[in-house]
Amino acid sequence: MHLPPATWFDPNRAAPLEHQQLIGRLADQNVVLLGETHTRYDIHRWQLAVATALHAHRPIAIGFEMFQRRQQGVLDAFLSGAYASRAEFLEAAEWGEVWRYDAALYWPIFDFCREAGVPMLALNCRRPLVTRVGKEGWDAIPVEERDGLTPAKPAIPAYRDYLARVAGPSGRPSAPATIDRFVRAQQTWDRAFAQNIARALDRPEPPLVVGIIGRGHLEYGYGTPWQLADLGVDKVSILLPTDTDFDPVRDPAIADALYRLPPDLGA
Repeated sequence: MHLPPATWFDPNRAAPLEHQQLIGRLADQNVVLLGETHTRYDIHRWQLAVATALHAHRPIAIGFEMFQRRQQGVLDAFLSGAYASRAEFLEAAEWGEVWRYDAALYWPIFDFCREAGVPMLALNCRRPLVTRVGKEGWDAIPVEERDGLTPAKPAIPAYRDYLARVAGPSGRPSAPATIDRFVRAQQTWDRAFAQNIARALDRPEPPLVVGIIGRGHLEYGYGTPWQLADLGVDKVSILLPTDTDFDPVRDPAIADALYRLPPDLGA
């Protein structure tokens, strides 16, 4: 099904969506998850446009996969103007070690938060925890080394199949043990994002939390949305950008709304 550029589409009903009506509905949610491909500037530009539109309706906070929960103080300091330069902020955030993707991709969103007074939330956990859970399993991790996380709700078979396709080298199936490790690691991230979003909502008059998260944690509701539901967080919407037309066989439940990106004109 052809999707015109710069339009919204409901994959569940196979029907177009009107921008203002969609944003109005999203403003009534508790969580809006904006999936990304980390290296795409046009996708980060789309995320900023959606966040800005939601901010016009009600207070929001933006949660970032790119920062670990232990770095929340760095984000708070950035918003308060504590850093004299972008370089100083990135050094304090250990950007080159924790995330490593080009920071220029994210600066428009960071600047929006600082200039509009939008809270920034660190959603990630420590990377060594993810590695250990993948190798050893959750039960092998001492409670004091779990970075404040609770066990992930087990993956449904469809998510395991989805991750197996991702983990398989060159399209070849991976060994079951390899898939198990990958699923455990992925679910640790899923749980961390969900739990830190839930923490931000656990207050009087919480903001609408907008999650900036890799799309592999969101598609079909398998990852972070599954963990949010387990934590009792409802009214969650998944939005994804797309370069392609809609495939009603493959993608009917991939998200609550798809945005057809316009062609990238390049430099």
